[in-house]
Amino acid sequence: MKQLYADVIVDISIDKLDKTFQYRVPDDLRDRVQEGSKVCVPFGNGGRIVDGFVVSLDDVPKIDTERIKDIEDCPENYITAEEKLVHLAAWIKRTYGSTFIQALKTVLPVKEKKKVKEKRIIFSEADVDALIKERELCEKKHYTARARFIDALIEKKSFSWEYAVKELKITQALINSMQEKRLIGISRSAEYRKALPGNLNINNMGCVTHELSGIQKEVYEGIKEEFNSEKPRPCLIRGVTGSGKTYIYMQLIKDVIDSGKQAILLIPEISLTWQTVSRFYECFGDRTAVLHSKLSKGERSDLIERVKNKEVSLVIGPRSALFTPFDDLGIIIIDEEHDSSYQSEKTPRYHARETAVYRAQTENANVVLGSATPSISTRYRCETGDYALFELEDRFAGATVPFVKIVDMREELKKGRKSVLSEELEKAIGQRLENKEQVMLFLNRRGHTGFISCRSCGNVIKCPHCDVSLTLHNNHMLMCHYCGYSQPMVKNCPDCGSKYIGGFKIGTQQVEEVLHKKFPGARILRMDRDTVGAKESYEKILGGFSKGEADILVGTQMIVKGHDFPNVTLVGVIAADTALYAQDYGAAEGAFQLLVQAVGRAGRGKVRGTGIIQTYNPEHYAIEAAKTQDYETFYKEEIANRRIMRYPPISCLLSIHGSAKEEEHLQNAMNYIKKYLEKIRLRDQIQILGPVYESIAKLQDQYRMVIYIKNADISDIIKMRQYTEKYISINSGFNDINIQFSLNN
Repeated sequence: MKQLYADVIVDISIDKLDKTFQYRVPDDLRDRVQEGSKVCVPFGNGGRIVDGFVVSLDDVPKIDTERIKDIEDCPENYITAEEKLVHLAAWIKRTYGSTFIQALKTVLPVKEKKKVKEKRIIFSEADVDALIKERELCEKKHYTARARFIDALIEKKSFSWEYAVKELKITQALINSMQEKRLIGISRSAEYRKALPGNLNINNMGCVTHELSGIQKEVYEGIKEEFNSEKPRPCLIRGVTGSGKTYIYMQLIKDVIDSGKQAILLIPEISLTWQTVSRFYECFGDRTAVLHSKLSKGERSDLIERVKNKEVSLVIGPRSALFTPFDDLGIIIIDEEHDSSYQSEKTPRYHARETAVYRAQTENANVVLGSATPSISTRYRCETGDYALFELEDRFAGATVPFVKIVDMREELKKGRKSVLSEELEKAIGQRLENKEQVMLFLNRRGHTGFISCRSCGNVIKCPHCDVSLTLHNNHMLMCHYCGYSQPMVKNCPDCGSKYIGGFKIGTQQVEEVLHKKFPGARILRMDRDTVGAKESYEKILGGFSKGEADILVGTQMIVKGHDFPNVTLVGVIAADTALYAQDYGAAEGAFQLLVQAVGRAGRGKVRGTGIIQTYNPEHYAIEAAKTQDYETFYKEEIANRRIMRYPPISCLLSIHGSAKEEEHLQNAMNYIKKYLEKIRLRDQIQILGPVYESIAKLQDQYRMVIYIKNADISDIIKMRQYTEKYISINSGFNDINIQFSLNN
């Protein structure tokens, strides 16, 4: 048996994560020492015993074996929050593929610790008579600064150090002198930097509870019953838009906090934080905190410090908030669980839902997922019994779901109308402006130039093998990004012969310009990646719209997720087809979800809302189901299609993404990976597709290709990925190829 060596991190204070030391694994610890294991090792010349974590194992020593020390011990129980997160990083590495260092940097995101600010309060320690006596002495000796200081003490009794120095112009020496005479005292406490959206004032907040309706209470009690069962499952709340899922979340979180545990609430986008955090601050006050990528280093460091000091019980944020270092986690809630932002696009490409379920299982916590349009994978797990399903079919407080109208843009073209706004939508906007009501216009820009469609009949050019749209490349070839099928670009529609065939190109800025021309008196806000780059800019836009400072809000996906504006009575979807024909097997799912979420923003007040969906393919099952908000009908159609094509969740899909500066070198590298995969194929049923170019074949001077592996058994997929990782690591030809793995199941 070969000797085993472990690379160990002896300090996980993030800035030292890349520094590892090699230790020998004694035979009696061989079965216990694994990647992610906490170990006790001798460190430094004195050989003092310190804690460390194993990041990799190998049978090859990196230095002279005479200099390698033995691991002293490998404790079997994880205790601290950081140790739990290191254990989670090991699982992410095993499941999704990455180095352990990359996984650790994902779960331990604070890069440096900032010094906590100190809040100092000066207060009177002497009685009024003593202060007056000191004041009279100051007058005799003409001590004007000291007299001014005493006057403030008599009037206010206490004030901040900053007030004394900046307003009263008092020196440090004078303060020290007053303290020596026991006339004043100074209290010191930590003053944490807190990021509050929209300049939220948290004074007098907290303890605001909401009475659950009958059906909400029924769902809440059902979830509690599931939590108390012998083997509690993750719970899905499928509730129509505006059904009050948030109130159920609040009650579940209150139960957890009352029991002394902590809660994490995940939301899809940073743009949701403003309204969501306000609601939860009303309920839980200063024990609530927000964690997201736009926090300053000081704000992030202070938040983590407050968490460690048990001053925070609820953290709200997007995907990265999942790794908040709570030591007694009670619940993880994922709102809008279907959203694509829960899938990381950087190595390791973990999915927040799967990672949350694993973290909850290992820390004896529970998971609740919520959505009006659950992902097909999540709904399928309810069907198989892995998750528990709870449903809310009606809107909260008697509100009604919006009336939805489909506008066939082919008919608009026949009338000679080429505007981005249909006649129906333009008229509806005008009516809302007259009524002093608000309008939201949604445009999905993802993949908007990729697919080729006919404006006359709505036909989309699709792959005959993979049921996804073909993508137009610069060489005028249409290509499938799953199997590599290609054909020349067509000049006329193969169905109707129309010459009106091509890519759909439109952006939010263009829509805004059209609105200014059509409605010159309207106040218009635009919300997309270009307008929310600065910190708190999203809060200003949403806050202004919420206060009625604008009549129309135009935006991308970020405007249709979770917002609640009672005066919005009309939502227009400019081009439903841009989502419907993205180059993805889940395009129909994404389109349905976006459409339902979009029109669901309308009519959340007293007036019933209207949704208008513009499309060139009104007969598509996703469009028809979105019109009636019929999730179950859509799910049955979509899961049937997935079964035929063996797409997730019926099978697991592993994507191997490669990128490099040299195109030919990348092609050769990906072909070698393909040949290796075929050589190690564990079962005949495992399907290997590609390599093909990504939908964006070149990005930032990097050529990009992908290989797909499909199989029903996830364990086979993971094994093949692990073999491939080793193959890549021992072949120098891959040194300048960036390889990433992405898993969908």
